[in-house]
Amino acid sequence: MKLCVKILLFLLLLQDLCAPLVAAPANIPNIILILADDLGYGDVGVYGAELIETPDLDRLATEGTRLTNFYASGNVCSPSRAGLLTGRYAIRDGLADRTITAGDTRGLPAGTTTIAGLLQRGGYRTALIGKWHLGHHLQAQQPNAHGFDVFYGLLQPNDAGQPLYRDTLALEEPVDQGSLTSRFTEEAIRFIEINAQRPFFLFLSHSAPHIPLVASPAFAGTSRAGAYGDVVQELDWSVGEVLGAVQRNGLADNTIIIFTSDNGPFPEGGTGGLRGGKGTAWDGGYRVPFIARWPGRIRAGSTADAISMNIDLLPTLATIAGMPPDRSLHLDGRDILPVLSGSTDASPHEVLYFFNNERIAALRTRRWRLVLSDYPPWRDAKPVLFEATRNRQVLLFDLVNDPGEQYDMSRDHPEAGQQLLAHLKRGRETLEALSSLSDSEMYEGMDKN
Repeated sequence: MKLCVKILLFLLLLQDLCAPLVAAPANIPNIILILADDLGYGDVGVYGAELIETPDLDRLATEGTRLTNFYASGNVCSPSRAGLLTGRYAIRDGLADRTITAGDTRGLPAGTTTIAGLLQRGGYRTALIGKWHLGHHLQAQQPNAHGFDVFYGLLQPNDAGQPLYRDTLALEEPVDQGSLTSRFTEEAIRFIEINAQRPFFLFLSHSAPHIPLVASPAFAGTSRAGAYGDVVQELDWSVGEVLGAVQRNGLADNTIIIFTSDNGPFPEGGTGGLRGGKGTAWDGGYRVPFIARWPGRIRAGSTADAISMNIDLLPTLATIAGMPPDRSLHLDGRDILPVLSGSTDASPHEVLYFFNNERIAALRTRRWRLVLSDYPPWRDAKPVLFEATRNRQVLLFDLVNDPGEQYDMSRDHPEAGQQLLAHLKRGRETLEALSSLSDSEMYEGMDKN
């Protein structure tokens, strides 16, 4: 049996090495997207981390740009990852209703256009190294069926006891958690080296710092922030290794590298002073670091405060690759390349929506954030309702002056509240209308205004 597995692995590796080149436009850049799992907004040095050292991420920021108002599209893993890969709020693909669990049969629907599928059709070699978490029950839900030529990683949530896969072959069960960051890094570097002469898209989707917090021996005890900090510092090392591989292979000038996180921190981690964390409707559940480097196209050492979200990655990367997505995709994301390049400081979004389950729990414009309730994304959890001095109302926060969402301004700025309530009405008509939940389930215990 072991011999058969080794032979199959050899054939898979040979297939990777010998995959034919697909015609692609000249001079299109390589794309490396690095995603952390449950990393807080304040856990990177350039975002204010004090007890965790992230020299490689800080260097990436000094060589590129850093966004200060970038959001995940979900406050838990699966909805956020669905939004990132499809450019659409997860409710459009039936994945807004909580995260996918080990016994779940849901997954990204067959035929859904993803970043990987779009780039693959345009001549890119594509790989997912790391965590998928968008369906594992059927092969049609797995990475190879959604645009990835190569998959090496975890199909399910980052919990102990699950297998490590290469494509559809289980290599190790249970997986050694403490080795995942280094193994994902090695596979990513190998993919870069094999594909250095053709355009590639590498999605390095780390399982760190999601619990369980297990750093490798080389990083255990190295931070001032306990096991969480150790895991983040190993994650930073991984980014440095990838940067080194890009440099060694002469690809730095023609490769855009993006780093972000899938949602806020849980149960440890820093939000940089933002309220809440993973699974809440507060800003700290969604706002995440975002760093991008592309020499010659993105100004080094720059920052931008335009509001944006991970749903913007598909249209932005499609523009970068010279293959605008079809309008029939009904994308919610917008091209933010002008923001990244510094040619504008204006967001392409008038408003961003934040979901808990299949219900809009908050909205954001440039200045204002409207929070309807702190509603955990699990069906059996009850919402914490907010009540103003007269009637039951929502809470309105001025994020320019109160980024920690401490003081309700709905009485002082009723016009801003009414504007956001109008956006809420449109969002409920166009997005919540796609929900699989009944109206009573959606609004149990809630005021509908």
